[in-house]
Amino acid sequence: MSSRTPEIEDRHSRFELKTLLETSRLLIESHDMEFVLNNLLLITMGKLLITKAMVLIYQPGEENYVVSKSKGRGCPEEGTKVSFPEPERARERSIIRQDTDDIALPEIIEGETQCTLFNLQTSNHHLGFLCLGAKGNKQPLSDHEREFIESLVIISSVAIANSRMFTELRRINRMLDRKVYELNTLFDLSKDFNMMVDRDEIVRIFKFAMLGQMLIRKFFFILQQGEERSMVAASGIKGEPSEEEVEKLFGFEKDLVEVGDELRKKVPFLENNEIKAVIGLNFQSDKIALVGVGARANGEPYSKSDYNFLRSLGNLALLSIQKTYLLEERIEKERIEEELNIAKKIQRGLLPDPIPEIEGLDLAATNLSSYQVGGDYFDIAQTPDSNYLFAIGDVTGKGVPAALLMANLQAMLHVLLPIEITLGEATNQINDIMYHNTPSDKFITFFWGKYYNQNKSFKFVNAGHNPPIWLKNGENKAEELEEGGLILGAMPTMTPYKEQKISLSSGDILVFFTDGVTEAFNPDQSEEYDEKRLTECIRRNRDRTAKEIQDAIIDDVNVFTQETQYDDITLIVIKVK
Repeated sequence: MSSRTPEIEDRHSRFELKTLLETSRLLIESHDMEFVLNNLLLITMGKLLITKAMVLIYQPGEENYVVSKSKGRGCPEEGTKVSFPEPERARERSIIRQDTDDIALPEIIEGETQCTLFNLQTSNHHLGFLCLGAKGNKQPLSDHEREFIESLVIISSVAIANSRMFTELRRINRMLDRKVYELNTLFDLSKDFNMMVDRDEIVRIFKFAMLGQMLIRKFFFILQQGEERSMVAASGIKGEPSEEEVEKLFGFEKDLVEVGDELRKKVPFLENNEIKAVIGLNFQSDKIALVGVGARANGEPYSKSDYNFLRSLGNLALLSIQKTYLLEERIEKERIEEELNIAKKIQRGLLPDPIPEIEGLDLAATNLSSYQVGGDYFDIAQTPDSNYLFAIGDVTGKGVPAALLMANLQAMLHVLLPIEITLGEATNQINDIMYHNTPSDKFITFFWGKYYNQNKSFKFVNAGHNPPIWLKNGENKAEELEEGGLILGAMPTMTPYKEQKISLSSGDILVFFTDGVTEAFNPDQSEEYDEKRLTECIRRNRDRTAKEIQDAIIDDVNVFTQETQYDDITLIVIKVK
């Protein structure tokens, strides 16, 4: 019987309630499992004067428990697995006493026969048990103490579930970040591959991607062309497979085969080169190429995501190599010239000529193709409300396909021009149309904005294009117009494109450009012209006219490259009067 007065009991109860509330806030706000479990044990052991306690976390797939946190001599080490003779009955109880209840329990804590287990559970899931050794005075838990621990266990169960969910969200976010990185990598590589017609150059880029992106030092790439199969690319490979071995590799039903002992015996070439997996690549439903990969340099095993990336990378290289064969076998030089002439007319017809004169603005714009027909595009058009639309884009590829894609883009632009719709909404529609109506290897980087004459404001959306440079009058630091979203045609619109509005002042300069400017190489291709040089050139010529600034940029690029142009150069220069 307690010797405490009602006043002391009431004060003690209020203190415990305050402790529970404060603990609830700390645990539920924490997303750290270690913090939650540690505090659960410390509070419990301090409250009950217990020297031994631990938390068992349920492992659903294995039907056992793992010691996630333990304190006190005789407790199993953290990570130890514990099995219950009657797991289902144990999970149904909220409290289990080892010495009195009729549920069979193992010796959880060495030398302890009076353990008490509290069920850690939410409304839907059993999470584990809080296991407590005997109190220091060997007395059983009082009703009041049990109620306190039960309340603490309920709070801790919610915190544990939250921390698990937060951990899973972090894992998913890391996975999504990896996917975005891989998508960007594949997009950059696809741009490089699309520009190439030299198989040796494609193989070189593929080899660099395997080594640089996946840390793979040993790999081979076997391609079937007609009836002939040959190894077109390899790194760290000893010898070549025999015709019989190649036949066996192409005979696999699955597109992904991880190499085991049985396969190594059948194909000694794989064992000799320590190949870990063979990936089949298909073209028009036929397997025409194989990629074999050895262990990664960092020793990490391949995940499903890694294999998907390797397959996508292999398909990019395969399609590019196939393209070179198709060009060699099926296209004659005269026919190419004829097509390019048609495309040239289409492209020139898309560009504004002459450049319009806009009150309050000094304008200049140009397009310099590196080939007879390039993939760059720009437009300047008046809107029905007497304001002006500026657009610039870069289409993957060259020739007729790129010109036709440019024509589609320009048509959509002018169809949407008189419609009362925001730039963001219009970009969403253009992206979805491009995604559903263009091949998977065709994309467009695109930037457009609307200039409002009355207040000299400019509202824009950037769809993965090189951010235009905004140099304010009287300031040396330039700003980049980046707000928007992903490139056009890569995937359906899942996140709406964002638009941004800026206010322009007299003397401000806006320069729109394609990557043919900033990615222009010096003669030995060791350095790019880059945004820093472009910004400095604009800054040096800020007091000149728009046309003079445009010419100064082109001259500066030509000096840097020594008149060697590898890509289209497109520029729009706007200077506010």
